[in-house]
Amino acid sequence: MAQSALFIIFGGTGDLAYRKLYPSLFRLYEKGYLKDDFAVIGTARRPWTDEHYHEVVMNAIADDGHESDRTNSELAHKFASHFYYQSHNVNDTEHYVALRNLADKLDAKYNLKGNRIYYLAMAPRFFGTIAGHLKSEKLITDHGYNRLIIEKPFGRDLQTAKDLNDAISAAFSEEQIYRIDHYLGKEAIQSIAALRFGNEVIGSLWNKAHIDNIQITLAESLGVEERAGYYETAGALRDMVQNHILQIVSLLTMEEPKAYTASELRDRKVEALRNIKIYSPEEALQNFVRGQYGEDADHEQLDYRHEEGTDENSQIETFVAGKLETESPSLAGVPIYVRTGKRLAQKSTQISIVFKDLKQNIFANSESDTKLAQNVLTLFIEPDQGYRFDINVKSGEQSYGVMPIHLDYHKSAAKKAKVPEAYEKLIHDALDGNRTNFAHWHEVAQAWRIVDVVRKTWDKQDADFPNYVSGTMGPEAAEELLRRDHRTWVYNPKR
Repeated sequence: MAQSALFIIFGGTGDLAYRKLYPSLFRLYEKGYLKDDFAVIGTARRPWTDEHYHEVVMNAIADDGHESDRTNSELAHKFASHFYYQSHNVNDTEHYVALRNLADKLDAKYNLKGNRIYYLAMAPRFFGTIAGHLKSEKLITDHGYNRLIIEKPFGRDLQTAKDLNDAISAAFSEEQIYRIDHYLGKEAIQSIAALRFGNEVIGSLWNKAHIDNIQITLAESLGVEERAGYYETAGALRDMVQNHILQIVSLLTMEEPKAYTASELRDRKVEALRNIKIYSPEEALQNFVRGQYGEDADHEQLDYRHEEGTDENSQIETFVAGKLETESPSLAGVPIYVRTGKRLAQKSTQISIVFKDLKQNIFANSESDTKLAQNVLTLFIEPDQGYRFDINVKSGEQSYGVMPIHLDYHKSAAKKAKVPEAYEKLIHDALDGNRTNFAHWHEVAQAWRIVDVVRKTWDKQDADFPNYVSGTMGPEAAEELLRRDHRTWVYNPKR
């Protein structure tokens, strides 16, 4: 169903808008979710004209991979004609007055019914200023809906996150705030609930009686690239663990919701995060390790400290591995191992559910042949999308030997092409007022409580960096983290 709305994008000249927002809006337009009654105002400090803005939007669509005949079509030109640009200083009250006048004009022109989505594609330090001016200068309408979309990072720790949330909450209610985490827009992440609660055979085994451990790997093959300035202040713990990884952990460890609704899912996820143990400083050092990449084996790839924009003595981590403990009623005692890093062997996001060993192997042919391969259910998130289940079967030899095989399902390129891109999905949800796949403040706050102790403990100690070779799967300490528990990382290389 087509939606009527005015999008006001703060940071309309930025990389996020160009790479993600404009192509996503175009895909929604192509599919009929947006029609004639929508408009977009892009704002930033640059003195662009509407005509130049239209060219930028058209180029963004083309660079997204659409064929030239589509981007030069009447549909693409008509889409771009709904975009308007206004040069804007977020600290200048008069600029908000001009923005309100343009917004009201477009509301009448396109019959938008007062529906407005404010997208803050800017640094978080501006969020409170913008939200406050939207309220004081009466851009927030008293008819229709008003929804505020904000990007991570939501603060640098719990206190800054709380300050940020308080500033935004002075102008918008929690129900109006959409904290976007693009991992929650990925089809494979959203499918976790269907896998767990839509299959009796899986759901009945998803507990501490049958699961030995859970592993989450978010591996990137690239380095920091042009994000070195940001990364020097963030690091892998803030950039990946506090948000993406802990959101995945909440979906994997939450109790079954009564219904798949935004409120039920939120409550179960908050509960799941509150069940994650908050470590003491000593426990944090024992259960979390960090790394920073060095040169590759051929000495062709620069180490992190010699990337452009980094400190030559940087103590920021490009790799994190950790062990989380949950007190969830159904999974208490099941360790959750997580790791993420840059310049690893290959780009891959995967989740492995490792089931417990059989107590007895009745097929053993000798005293040394006592263990069967563990059953492992792997969820491939990206770049592959699919599932793999490792089971044991008869080997087919003369004796009754047993061997592991893999039951595989991977989405074809044609099926993956039909899946909405994460930002497309999340913007569509925001238009619908569906907050299921957005982070609630209580989730954000609890995630900060979990990682803050790790961050503060690390900040008090110097690390011996670099400590892993580019193109490997991280430092030896990450292997030792599992080895001391008599376990190993489960990792399925790219098919």
